[in-house]
Amino acid sequence: MTLTSSDTNPGSPIGVFDSGVGGLSVLRHIRTQLPQEDLIYFADSGYAPYGDKTEQQVIDRSLAIAAYLLAQGAKAIVVACNTATVAAIKALRTRYPELPLVGVEPGLKPAAALTRNGKIGVLATSRTLSGEKFLLLREQISAASQAQFLLQPCVGLVDLIEQCALGQDSNDATSAMLERYIAPLLAQGVDTLVLGCTHYPFVQDAIERTVRAHTASPITLVDTGEAVARQLARLLDAAGLRRDGNPAPQLRGYTTAGVDMLAQAFAGLLDLHPPVEHLSV
Repeated sequence: MTLTSSDTNPGSPIGVFDSGVGGLSVLRHIRTQLPQEDLIYFADSGYAPYGDKTEQQVIDRSLAIAAYLLAQGAKAIVVACNTATVAAIKALRTRYPELPLVGVEPGLKPAAALTRNGKIGVLATSRTLSGEKFLLLREQISAASQAQFLLQPCVGLVDLIEQCALGQDSNDATSAMLERYIAPLLAQGVDTLVLGCTHYPFVQDAIERTVRAHTASPITLVDTGEAVARQLARLLDAAGLRRDGNPAPQLRGYTTAGVDMLAQAFAGLLDLHPPVEHLSV
């Protein structure tokens, strides 16, 4: 499918997808940066987490979801998932070369600019940290900045954050897991932590508490959601697709799991109550 300027117009919605509710952390920045845009959020929770799937499985899911969003008239797509970006962004751009498409990647470049001692911890899924795209990015930025990136796969953390988003009492388990993953990085002297999964900003307070329990030194946390929203705005402007004069922007949610799960996440994480529909995609 090849998109042309006649296929879309500024009044068309923007599609945002993630393996679950983590992409809502990106959605909130998009709503702030582009307040007049209609938005569609697709949570592929029926197939989550992506971190334990093969690369081809993630590619297949990403292509299927993108096709659905485009069928709904999406003028642009945000892959609000680090794992899906690493695995599938190349396939998506090959399939839809004319589509404004923004992926999410761990903020290694801003972290390298912010670090004071050159030691940076990267918290992410195993799939993200082992991806060719991520490893190439790390190599390039390390060579340019001399920064040392200490990689920490956070197995199971996405699942716990999803449970927290649904109001389930998993705070103790989440805190214990963060302790296990963050303490070794602090012991190695990192002064900057990259939140390399869109789910992780939703436990930023717990991450900061874990940090304070181990050090009084300032630790910088890097979340790239705002940068993603800015890049989306630039692409829309370049294509003449930014929407103006929309007094009542619409938000719709879709999920491959239970609608109550996504509705609770919208309410609990963003205090929003959009219509949510179940899909079999």
